[in-house]
Amino acid sequence: MTILIAEDEVRLADALAQILKEQKYQTDVVYDGRDAYDYAAGGTYDVIVMDVMMPYMDGFQVVHKLRENHIQTPVIMLTAKDTWQNKVQGLDAGADDYMTKPFQPEELLARIRALSRRQGEVVLDTLTFDDLTLNISTYDLATSAKSVHLGFKEFEIIRILMSNPKAITPKEDLITRVWGALSDAEDNNVEAYISFLRRKLTFLGSRVQIGTVRKVGYHLISGDAKDA
Repeated sequence: MTILIAEDEVRLADALAQILKEQKYQTDVVYDGRDAYDYAAGGTYDVIVMDVMMPYMDGFQVVHKLRENHIQTPVIMLTAKDTWQNKVQGLDAGADDYMTKPFQPEELLARIRALSRRQGEVVLDTLTFDDLTLNISTYDLATSAKSVHLGFKEFEIIRILMSNPKAITPKEDLITRVWGALSDAEDNNVEAYISFLRRKLTFLGSRVQIGTVRKVGYHLISGDAKDA
């Protein structure tokens, strides 16, 4: 899951990012409303955690503009203002949830999980494709005969590919979702990790291959498709 944090209190923003990373969430952090809108407008995030009072544009304005442009990413508003009028303003602007500061990190994590479920995300213990099984909890990739433990980036890439195996996933999407939109990662970083994964598929003796669509991205190819 990829989460955007928009919060102008730098220490709080960075603390939230650390909490989310410990839960294996990919996070990007911005510190003003203008950047919040620019990042969120790409529609690549699963959830946005949005402060109200920020420079250039406040959180209400950012959410309203996102909804005007048909960006429906779930938004949790954060604010020190706890009046019912402020909550109504946030919800009317298009926010999905509203939390007042201070708050417990466990409550924020629970609300993020709830929004993800509301969006239709099904939390599975495993993903399967052809003869491959990916254990979401342990980061183990396995066939019936062997298993291998994956590093974080390897896991995230194969998870994305196995979640929608028939689709071609662009390199740009992998960079954003695995390294983060603020990262300076480039195509060769993705290519290196795809190479690592291909070696592990060979080690496992899997029928699955990672196919390359030149200048576009990657997808999974099943043994049945190779045999056809």
